[in-house]
Amino acid sequence: MNNIGLILFDIDGVIRDVTNSYRMAIQETVNYFSEWRPSIEDIDSIKSEGCWNNDWDLSLEMINRHVQNNHLSSSVPTRKILIECFENFYFGGDPNHDSSEWSGFIKNETLLVKKTLFDELTQRRIGWGFVSGAELPSAKFVLEQRLGLSTSPLISMGEAPDKPDPTGFISLSSKLSKLPLGISNSPIAYIGDTVADVKTVINARIKIPDQKFISLAIAPPHLHVDSFLEKRLIYEAELRKAGADLIIKSMDNFKKETVNLFANK
Repeated sequence: MNNIGLILFDIDGVIRDVTNSYRMAIQETVNYFSEWRPSIEDIDSIKSEGCWNNDWDLSLEMINRHVQNNHLSSSVPTRKILIECFENFYFGGDPNHDSSEWSGFIKNETLLVKKTLFDELTQRRIGWGFVSGAELPSAKFVLEQRLGLSTSPLISMGEAPDKPDPTGFISLSSKLSKLPLGISNSPIAYIGDTVADVKTVINARIKIPDQKFISLAIAPPHLHVDSFLEKRLIYEAELRKAGADLIIKSMDNFKKETVNLFANK
């Protein structure tokens, strides 16, 4: 029996909270090279531009802007040197070695969903997979070791161009669909927490206008505390402005909020 639809998930900010891991690695890396530690709001602001999905490039851009805007004489690191520094903060060990050897910020991550979510999607005949800008060791660590998903359809960093280029999203969508992408195929949704994630879906529609693509978006976990309500509403407005079809209020309510997503093909 064919699936009634497909949902592809971003990982960071959707499957796991990276406030104290990837985002902290950005803060510490930028501070290491520029002696300026950007705030979480600074990171949100640059991510809202929709073209900085890669955290290495985002860190480098933040350093560049800080040096230029403040007319500093500091030298900007090469991308290679920056990546080495970033990886040391994030993994705290060799990414390709056993995760038990890691001591970095990746150990701070909390999960935002449970494995049962994917069991229930399967029961409802909704396919699923992951399209993420995270490095493969990091993505596999959270999906396999933390969530217990032994085999997960996944596109990670380096396997496709960075979002908002829709190549990876389209590739995995095609692989998981029984029919060719187009008018005869069931709807395909993608959920992410950045403007780049929304634009990925918009760009996929341009490539394959006959396929029903749905953009789901959710504000990052750090904006879901009560004291940040105003900032969350502003962030959600940016996601809507970028073209999100539905703003998910909470991953806890994900199933409830998407129950009718595929009702009208």
